[in-house]
Amino acid sequence: MIINRRRHALRGALVATAVTVAAATAAGTAFASGAPSGAEAATRASAEHKAAEAPRAGAFDAQDGPEDMVVFPMFGTHKKTTNLTVFDPTFKGGFARAEDAGVSFSAFSDWIFTANDNHGSWALYKDGRLTYNWDDDFDIHEKQVGTGWGTYTTVLSPGSIGGAKDADLLGVDKSGVLWSYLGYSDGRVTARTKVGGGWNAYNQIAGYGDLTGDGKADIVAKDKSGYLWLYKGTGNYKAPFAGRTKIGGGWGAYDRILSAGDLELDGTTDLIARKPNGELYRYSGTGNAAAPFKKAVKIGTGFQNYNLL
Repeated sequence: MIINRRRHALRGALVATAVTVAAATAAGTAFASGAPSGAEAATRASAEHKAAEAPRAGAFDAQDGPEDMVVFPMFGTHKKTTNLTVFDPTFKGGFARAEDAGVSFSAFSDWIFTANDNHGSWALYKDGRLTYNWDDDFDIHEKQVGTGWGTYTTVLSPGSIGGAKDADLLGVDKSGVLWSYLGYSDGRVTARTKVGGGWNAYNQIAGYGDLTGDGKADIVAKDKSGYLWLYKGTGNYKAPFAGRTKIGGGWGAYDRILSAGDLELDGTTDLIARKPNGELYRYSGTGNAAAPFKKAVKIGTGFQNYNLL
């Protein structure tokens, strides 16, 4: 049920945002002939959401893996429609075909999954708001965590960086300083702690969970010359990463790298990389810090049409 609940919470938050925007335009707004008024659009969006989700309630169960797995669906926004697109994991190292959720992602800049007990996620809005969203037996909840998150060029969760069971957050600000936020199970975060500067040397940072086999959360970063670097987790939130280790070159061939967790359900975290021509590759994790990934395996095409989250 985990994949199902995360999808439901995300789609519910998008619909709720669409309803709010539509309702706000209800009074005194002219529409083209045949277009619904704001109130009508709000009602229709809510009804469509309920109708779409009702038959799905049991449909995803067969697709969901074990409750203790750390694997996420991959999401993207279609570059032309801005609609949310869902790619469910196959649990065999790849993703199922794209599914258009029928709801725009235009109000958001990112959606950050966690492995917390309530299977919640952080939503980052384009206006700098950060909220926490979770699904409790298909009852969608959202609460605001903070504002001003627009100061960060990158926000991600690598899992727990301080040894607690709940996921934490990292943010790289516009001057290249990396900050950490410890997370609580209800989505709240502590005041930020400065990790260090110089992170604007990287144009991609990714990772969720342990890449090196020691049980601590690690991340990788791709620099502007195409080299990929490993930052091994320490378990100390004040200094969460050891000095960087070069993994290898040639990563400039990819315009997007990300982690969806353990795609093969073999106990190691994997990395996903996309080429500009839309080819998608999986780098299976080894659990070995000296060589954290196996050779690339092509797992799909056509992904150039999406902004992958």
